Amino acid sequence: MKEFKAESKRLLDLMINSIYTNKEIFLRELISNCSDAIDKRRFLSLTDAKAAADFCINISVDKENRLLTIEDNGCGMTDEDMEKNLSTIAKSGTLEFKKEHKNDENLIGQFGVGFYSAFMVADSVNVISRAYGSDKAFKWTSAGAEGYEIEESARADAGTTVILHIKENDDDCRYDEFLEAYKISELIKKYSDYIRYPIKTDVPTTKKKQDGDGYETVTEHKTVNSMTPIWKKPKGKVKKEEYDDFYTATFHDYMPPLKQIFASLEGSVSYNTLLFIPSKAPIEYTSKDYKKGLKLYSDGVMIMEKCDELIPDYLGFIRGLVDSGDLSLNISREILQHNRQLKTIAVSLEKKIISEFKKMLASEKERVLYEKMFDEFGVSLKMGAYENFGEKKDTIKDILIFRSSDGHKYTTLSEYVKRMKDGQEFIYYACGDDFEQIEKMPQCEAVLEKGYEVLLLSDRIDEFVIKVLESYDSKKFKSVADKDALPVSEEKEKEVTEKSEQYKELLGAVKDALKGKVKEVRLTSRLKNHAACIAADGYVSLEMEKVLKDMPTGGPAAKAEKVLELNPDHAVFSRLCDAKDDKQKLSDYATVLYDTAMLSEGMEIEDAAAFAALVQKLI
Repeated sequence: MKEFKAESKRLLDLMINSIYTNKEIFLRELISNCSDAIDKRRFLSLTDAKAAADFCINISVDKENRLLTIEDNGCGMTDEDMEKNLSTIAKSGTLEFKKEHKNDENLIGQFGVGFYSAFMVADSVNVISRAYGSDKAFKWTSAGAEGYEIEESARADAGTTVILHIKENDDDCRYDEFLEAYKISELIKKYSDYIRYPIKTDVPTTKKKQDGDGYETVTEHKTVNSMTPIWKKPKGKVKKEEYDDFYTATFHDYMPPLKQIFASLEGSVSYNTLLFIPSKAPIEYTSKDYKKGLKLYSDGVMIMEKCDELIPDYLGFIRGLVDSGDLSLNISREILQHNRQLKTIAVSLEKKIISEFKKMLASEKERVLYEKMFDEFGVSLKMGAYENFGEKKDTIKDILIFRSSDGHKYTTLSEYVKRMKDGQEFIYYACGDDFEQIEKMPQCEAVLEKGYEVLLLSDRIDEFVIKVLESYDSKKFKSVADKDALPVSEEKEKEVTEKSEQYKELLGAVKDALKGKVKEVRLTSRLKNHAACIAADGYVSLEMEKVLKDMPTGGPAAKAEKVLELNPDHAVFSRLCDAKDDKQKLSDYATVLYDTAMLSEGMEIEDAAAFAALVQKLI
């Protein structure tokens, strides 16, 4: 028996125990080697017609003897090739072939280490191979780092057979599963479904008995892989039903997607992509257990199940895949050597998705689909605009839509601005728990009476997004709750100022009665049919206070500086004036006005039972 060099021994041990973190990828590596070998022979057939063959990869299982066999009819190896490629770790026959023949085809196995992943699941490996054009075959045998043997053998035609003796089960792994036909088929479909050559294996199939009496399970040796990826087929030749079936089967969703997005781009990094917008958010979507990411393929071989670097967080609901032959893979084919390539693809994908979203918004037919998507994932898009101090707000602002007082329909900011009334200075918005409640807010009344449209913001993040956006198309956002939401005539302003001075003592008494609940009590001219409303001074609005209160900050949440605004033209204000000399009655009226204004804002009051008792007392 020949010994591996000391360096090779250490490297082999490192590879088996460290480089490959997932044992099941051994089959991917061996199948990829078979594909490379067939690629080489197919390349030779371009100048040597005799090299052509009915190329395929065969996999068989012998459970009784714990043997798993992977066989191809590729270029095969001589004993010298075995010595170089199998006995010198990190010596790649594929890389040498590319150099020798100046071949630019995407042959994946360039590192010469994938073969050794077999020792993760096998305690011994036999390789029988006959090189194309040779009449001799050779057998390479090894039980791991102890060494190897090469001897002459027999094989009918060119190609290579790899025979693994699968390990016994232990505490770390149940190796028996790699002797199950269903598991082999599953791994082929998972990692090697798009290898360009047929991969055939034994597949248990339930069939009706020939006599027609019941069913029986028979084993058939048939092709398992799809070979041609659906994303590489001409778009016009694939039916929507086929894409839907691919999506539901691949991503385990019971509902077809709302839409699929295609791209085939060439540049510094060329790639194909097939993306899907789900119809519904998965149950775990808003939990910490949800993992975003796209499937990553290198020329049809799956490299990563979920590559989160390909998609930004705010688009994390998108499902799909990317296939590129330009990726620089590391020796385990589990990560990439150069993140630059991933970043290049990620930037391109983000632009493509945003572009598709804009097209959907502009299309009368697809607008409906976009709005359905926004119902499910709109908060994610808003988070993208808000995060990192609005770093991506200019990228995202044109794909945001909001409900509006115009029939509660969705509108883009661009559409809102185009509908603005002559003389309208601001984009108005109001926040609350639902559209009906928002429209009934006292502060909305005057703005709506002017015929101005109001954005109805019911998501907790909405006002934070508006604050980050600041303006759209030079039009600033303005909350209907702001005291300067509407311009006031000099005459009206003078009237309110005079009344404020006239009732200064009363306003101070109401503030004192509320015992620190409000920063100020003031008169306002913007209320019509309501007696009072709550406004906020400073950056933190009432809606922000509600959101911050529910956040697990670990400390006291920021609070809005509340202002109680009173309508001096309302009958209730007259009752206040009448009670100015009755301290208890004035306190009762002030408390009721404050609590009812808080309820109108969708805010909680401190003591609902006390409020009910006070109302009953006053009645």
